[in-house]
Amino acid sequence: MATKTTAEAWLAGRLPTDWFTGPVEVTRDRDELLVVGTLAAPDLDTDDDTEREIAARGRIASFREDTRERRIEIARELEHLSGRKVSWGVRIGDTEVLFTHLAAPVMTRLRQPERKVLDTLVEAGVARSRSEALAWCVRLVGEKSDSWLAELRQAMEHVDEVRRKGPAA
Repeated sequence: MATKTTAEAWLAGRLPTDWFTGPVEVTRDRDELLVVGTLAAPDLDTDDDTEREIAARGRIASFREDTRERRIEIARELEHLSGRKVSWGVRIGDTEVLFTHLAAPVMTRLRQPERKVLDTLVEAGVARSRSEALAWCVRLVGEKSDSWLAELRQAMEHVDEVRRKGPAA
């Protein structure tokens, strides 16, 4: 698929119109397309956040089971078109659940001080292995530096756009 919006356009035409309340959000990396749609919130006559969360999780579980076969079919088609694995997720308000999504192996070389950090996390029971400890560190950095990472991604998108307009385009 050539452009960033091609997957979104294809999905707009392919997804059943009654699944989501609006267009889906597609997040990409070199391995995977993550498709996240927003579901309608359950009708509740309460202001209790806990009950709203429970109702949202029930709606999400129902959606996941009821749409499984169609989602697999649509994902296979999009995987063929994009060359990437396709994963799904849904959100209702602040509740977001990602369904089976890709866990890609990443190779890295760490010097002893970095390995000591991972080993400390393992020894403290925060993680079961160095691999899990590294994933924990990456998640933590992602949470703590969201705005900086968003700014960096935006800058990279601008660079990609300038490249596409360049003489080799």
